[in-house]
Amino acid sequence: MNAKETGRAGEDAVCRYLTEQGYAIRSRNFCIRGGELDIVASRGEELCFVEVKTRKLGAASSGDEAVDSRKQMRLIRAAYAYCERYEIDEEAWYIRYDIAEVTLWQGRVLDIAYYENAFDESSR
Repeated sequence: MNAKETGRAGEDAVCRYLTEQGYAIRSRNFCIRGGELDIVASRGEELCFVEVKTRKLGAASSGDEAVDSRKQMRLIRAAYAYCERYEIDEEAWYIRYDIAEVTLWQGRVLDIAYYENAFDESSR
């Protein structure tokens, strides 16, 4: 699998995981200049912006380590743009920034580590 296929497999797995947990997938791969949201999901009054990091078994770094403060700022900026584009009243939602770390081995999902509220706007 190339990097794009690996990333897509991870995002597909996280979408299945979220759906099983009762979330609705609102958007995938929402892009603005300087940032992208992998998955936007909602459940009840929760609106979740999910960054997916897919790693092959034995990778040197973990997925959550890859979401440094610069990446967090880009995700927050993209989330604001998403809310603006779709006229979402941020005050009406409990907004979360989550990280999903997917481990693959030979193209198969071995594990999904899901971190709710992995960071917030005060992390910037």
